[in-house]
Amino acid sequence: MAYPEPIEALIAAFQRFPGIGKRTAERLTFHVLRDPSSAGLARAIDRALQEAQRCSICGNVAERNPCPICSDEQRDASQVAVVEEPRHVEALERARVYRGRYHVLMGAWQPAEGTEEAHLAIRALVERVQAGTIQELILATDPDAEGEATAQLVLEALESAGVPQLRVTRLARGLPAGAAIEYMHRGIIEDALEGRREVHLRT
Repeated sequence: MAYPEPIEALIAAFQRFPGIGKRTAERLTFHVLRDPSSAGLARAIDRALQEAQRCSICGNVAERNPCPICSDEQRDASQVAVVEEPRHVEALERARVYRGRYHVLMGAWQPAEGTEEAHLAIRALVERVQAGTIQELILATDPDAEGEATAQLVLEALESAGVPQLRVTRLARGLPAGAAIEYMHRGIIEDALEGRREVHLRT
């Protein structure tokens, strides 16, 4: 037995979100129906669609174009961190340790999930690099299979474009502070060993 058409339409709308299957979409739909305050969700979505926009330089989401980071002359325009999503920009900004600029790909390469190379802002990145103002590109994609594949796509695009005199770096990876080695993933331990530093004895 099918639900009423408005309910089916809302379930289908939730299913269009990444990682949301039929069951989860149903739970979200009936939560919306139970909670009167959920009406604010529609208004919030509508406002985000109306007021948020993509920065024409870095691709991040903002209320104005160019975004505040690209408009800030105190930021180092010669250093650009390539990230997958706007949330990664927010995470790096929250740490307050990076003063360069960004390029947001708006996703990671996941063909199984429907995200192909053409969906990512790689071409726009190559064009920024070819403009000649970027000296260092920091590959700051996630340290997982999708992030590594995405970083490789970026590298291949840069190589195909024949970009000269560009320094390309990758975020360092290793053991997080306060973590126990016995619980670490094999890849994290491998990266930590490869990136080990020499410790000098005091004599």
